[in-house]
This record gives sequence, structure tokens and C-alpha cells, in this order.
Amino acid sequence: MTRLADLAELVRAPAALSVPGDVLSGAAAAGALGRRTPALAGASVLLYWAGMAANDWADRRLDAVERPERPIPSGRVRPSVALGVASGLTAAGLAVATAAGGRRAAAVALPLAATIWGYDLRAKNTAAGPAVMAACRGLDVLLGASGGRVVRALPAALTVAAHTWTVTALSRREVTGADRRLPGLTLTGTALIALTTPARPTPSVPGRAARPGSGRAARLGDLVPAVLAAGYAARYGRAQARVLADPSAARVRAAVGAGITGLPALQGALTARAGARLLGLAVAGAAPLGRRLARLISPT
Repeated sequence: MTRLADLAELVRAPAALSVPGDVLSGAAAAGALGRRTPALAGASVLLYWAGMAANDWADRRLDAVERPERPIPSGRVRPSVALGVASGLTAAGLAVATAAGGRRAAAVALPLAATIWGYDLRAKNTAAGPAVMAACRGLDVLLGASGGRVVRALPAALTVAAHTWTVTALSRREVTGADRRLPGLTLTGTALIALTTPARPTPSVPGRAARPGSGRAARLGDLVPAVLAAGYAARYGRAQARVLADPSAARVRAAVGAGITGLPALQGALTARAGARLLGLAVAGAAPLGRRLARLISPT
């Protein structure tokens, strides 16, 4: 009988803490934060877990050689159970997204689910793999934006997608290790992401005079995304710098883990940049919790 702990390992349960921030940052950017947002975040988590289960099902023969401790090759989860979990979670994620956001949410959730399965079954071991995974995360941000002005969430979606590309590119070298060119490239990308994330044009409202002290409050508020982006860069960048110094498989896995558990800080910066500063801080608060849980169940 399959244990709940084995299923949690199959879907990388703690890594799901990096998922709701996609939806929240997209909703904040699109002006769509509301009562439907939590349900869309829940749908996103279900689709993420589905992708993790489908990934292990698709990789079961390779994992038997490279990672025999994983749930399927170790015999703790049968392949048929893993496929059933992946399919059921996909159906549940699509149903929740449609119930919460109607046709507009379904129009994003369906391509998101198709891209997730496409990555697991076809694209993962090809040159297109990192780009396809980046598209998954970008669509996840747009799922949150589906109830508002989606075009306003495109910069946030591209930012999260760029980060995801760096993590996915590194993850392809978790077993073999990497040459120094790869961490050099991903580290440069991380630095650019961190530098550009806090920048935001301040929209002006015609005919409305600035209130006394409002400029100072805005400047102080703008520190929130800057601080969160700096924290993201420091932790994830440090892990990549270690790979640059020693590109062994263990260092690569540690950098991938840092990229996954550090994503909420980036999402929080994007959410705060859109004006939802307290929510951005709350999103970023998932990062330390994710790191603690990652000690129990690997996010990679």
C-alpha cells in the first residue's frame, strides 16, 4: 500500500510553496487580486504536483539507474499509481481553475496543463526543455492575471520564466555536473533579473494632486521590491557562484534547490512592485519555510 509520505515525495510537496506566488504576482500586476485568486493559486498547485508525478512516471527507467532511491524505482509507488495521480491532479487543477475563473482562466489553464505534460513526455531531454519549462511558469503567472488586464502581467510572467530557465538549465546537470560556462550564464541571468525586477514606472493619475507625504511613502514602499530582489539574488546567486567554483553534481543540485526555494522572494518582489507590498512580503515569507521543508523532502 502506498504511503502518504511516498506520494508527498513523488509530487515534491514542499516545492509547491514556490507556486502560489506565480498566481499572486500575476494577479497583482493585472489588477485582478480578489476572492478568486486563492482558488486559482490552488489550481496552480494541483497542476504543479501533477507535473511532478508525471515527470517521475516518464523518468522511471532512467531513475532506476541514476536515482534508484526515488519512489517509483524503489518500489514504494507503482508506476500505474503515479500516472493515476498525475492524471487526477491535472483534472482537478483544470476543474478548480475553470470553476474559479471561468472561461478566461480555462483559456490559460488548458495550455498550461498541456505544456506541463509536453515537457515531461517530450521536451525535457531536448534542447527546448528549459524554454518549455519557462513557458510553464510564465503561463502560471498569466493564470493569476486571467481575471484582469493580462497584458500588464507580461513583464512579471517573463521575469519568472527567465528565472525558471536558469533553474531548468542547471537541473539538467544534477547527475553529471556542469562545465563552468553554464553557471556563468545562469548567474549573469540571475543578476539581470534581480536588477530589473524592482524597476517600475510610477503611473500618474490626471487631475489628482499628490497628497502630502505620499511621495516619501511611495519611495519607502519601493524599497520593498528592491530588498526582496536583493535577497533573492544573494541566496540563489551564491549557490550558483559555488557551482562556478566547483561544478560538481552535488553543487549543481544545491543550486537547483536554491533556485526553487528562493523563487518566492522573486515573486514577492514582483507582487510588491505592483503595489501589493504587504502581500509581497507574505509571498516572500514562503522562502524560508520552503528551505526548512526541503531538508525533509527534496524539491528536485
